[in-house]
Amino acid sequence: MITRAVVVPHPPLLVPELVAGAAAETEPVRAATVAAAGKLPGPWVAVAVDDSGPATVVPPLSGTFLGYGVDVPVSLGGDLAPDPRIPLPVLITAWLREQCAVEVSRVELVPRDLPPSECVSFGQRLADESAGLLILGDGSTRHGLRSPGSDDERSGPFDAHVHSLLAAADVDGLLSLDLALAAELGAQGRAAWQILASVPGPWRCSSAEFFAPFGVGYHVAVWERP
Repeated sequence: MITRAVVVPHPPLLVPELVAGAAAETEPVRAATVAAAGKLPGPWVAVAVDDSGPATVVPPLSGTFLGYGVDVPVSLGGDLAPDPRIPLPVLITAWLREQCAVEVSRVELVPRDLPPSECVSFGQRLADESAGLLILGDGSTRHGLRSPGSDDERSGPFDAHVHSLLAAADVDGLLSLDLALAAELGAQGRAAWQILASVPGPWRCSSAEFFAPFGVGYHVAVWERP
């Protein structure tokens, strides 16, 4: 049974070597992410949204952040030569694994447009896992003029709503997120959050934080059983 789940983002800026000129600005989200992941018992089952999904990635596996500017090697386990094709969420899972010194059982990648009904089925299938559940997903990419997407005034209310739902462990609310709005705002974490909401509870949230450096929303939350 999964007794604890952690929600984290998966941007390259979590890796300090990749943001040498902005280490101070990105430190809060980095520290919160590593602290939350550190509360997750191993082995981890990670679930993330990526255009390469659906796919299951298992160790041994090694990768590098060279495609994001600096050759920072990471590993899910084993001592293989780095594969340059590793998707970003898998690289971040491997980086977090090394920060927290735990084992990763596998990383499940799902497409960003996964329907809620399939998110529910996916989450229910995780019910009997004996693992810590790591949920990786980013919020809107349209917070302000520094955002990688065009500024959209709906981003603030959307991510504030997601934050409140995660803080309340409101599974019904997460399952009711507006799919079209999430897609328009670039919130790729929607499917991963809905998979979390579908893992049988009950759940309570022990901590929830939100950050938006460089115009992208990042949620960090820890869920556990009461």
